Amino acid sequence: MALILVVDDEEMIREALAQIFEEEGHKVIGQPSAQDALRWLKKYKPDVIFLDIKMPKISGLEALEEIQKIHPEVPVIMLTGHGNEEIAFEAAKRGAFDYLSKPPDLNKLLITLRNALENKHLKNEVKKLKRKTVDAPPLIGVSKAMERIRELIEKVAPTDARVLITGESGVGKEVVARHIHMKSKRADGPFVSINCGALPSELIESELFGHEKGAFTSAVRQHIGSFERAHGGTLFLDEIGEMPPSAQVKLLRALEEKAIIRVGGEKKIPVDVRVISATNKDLKKEIDKGNFRLDLYHRINVVEIHIPPLRERPEDIPPLVEYFVEQLHSEGMPKKEFLPETIKALQELPWYGNIRELKNAVERLLILVEGDKVTPEHIEEYIK
Repeated sequence: MALILVVDDEEMIREALAQIFEEEGHKVIGQPSAQDALRWLKKYKPDVIFLDIKMPKISGLEALEEIQKIHPEVPVIMLTGHGNEEIAFEAAKRGAFDYLSKPPDLNKLLITLRNALENKHLKNEVKKLKRKTVDAPPLIGVSKAMERIRELIEKVAPTDARVLITGESGVGKEVVARHIHMKSKRADGPFVSINCGALPSELIESELFGHEKGAFTSAVRQHIGSFERAHGGTLFLDEIGEMPPSAQVKLLRALEEKAIIRVGGEKKIPVDVRVISATNKDLKKEIDKGNFRLDLYHRINVVEIHIPPLRERPEDIPPLVEYFVEQLHSEGMPKKEFLPETIKALQELPWYGNIRELKNAVERLLILVEGDKVTPEHIEEYIK
């Protein structure tokens, strides 16, 4: 069942539409003027709006602009008298979902309603998918280092500046990248992540830039690469220090020209992508060794965010343990209390695997420890 708002100064039209829609199982609210409708819309949110174009005081076109400010995602179907198709077309250009002539044909009316509801449902699903794809765990930590990282994210996120995130494996570099994306003007766009160290050197160019059918033996169809998939959003290049020299050259060209050429192709394809890179290597040392290009380093490192290892910020361990306990409990794990002396014992460990290792340790303790309290003895038994 949908909630439908009908706005028309003709009572006969409002009643006729209400009867039709209610017979289809929907709930209908009628409003005789744009003023009344706008007041109602500030309190309630319908699924679809049918809006007459020609009304006294505030016209349908004027009301449409206000409706888009209040509920931009709600489809608006304009109702027009004979001879007003040109005005209705103008309304469509301004954001109306569709328009119908009065009196509307019954079949066309119901088809338009169905299309509007399906369109709204599809948009909602896309938003949910984007949130699910891009959402990141919170940035947990009370240390000065974590406060500094949050400050840098707030400053750099609204810009399109390229960011290089450095730190050991497991410190949460992708989490920081996702937070930058979520706080940026590209937040509604895609976030595409590629691990440069996890791909064979012969495949990384295809993954980054795509390839045309027949570009190589196994290229049986065209492949769209990460740059094109990230168009309008953010491309996260994890472990960029592992990227082979040939791919580095093409990446540099793509960043300079804001365009890519698929492997086996000739046409330049413009791409609007913000690139965030990450590495656990010292890229300056890799440059000295000849493993990484100096010009590429300067391209990707407009702003650097360094995440210190967990052993250098033990004050972040208590809130991290609390977060992991709650997160794992929501996934079905038993909830146990970590005693203060247990937390202290965890703070004294080196955590070479950083946050990733800490989460695994918490999960192991929740599984193996009997009873509802985790003690220092359990750390000795299951962690050290």
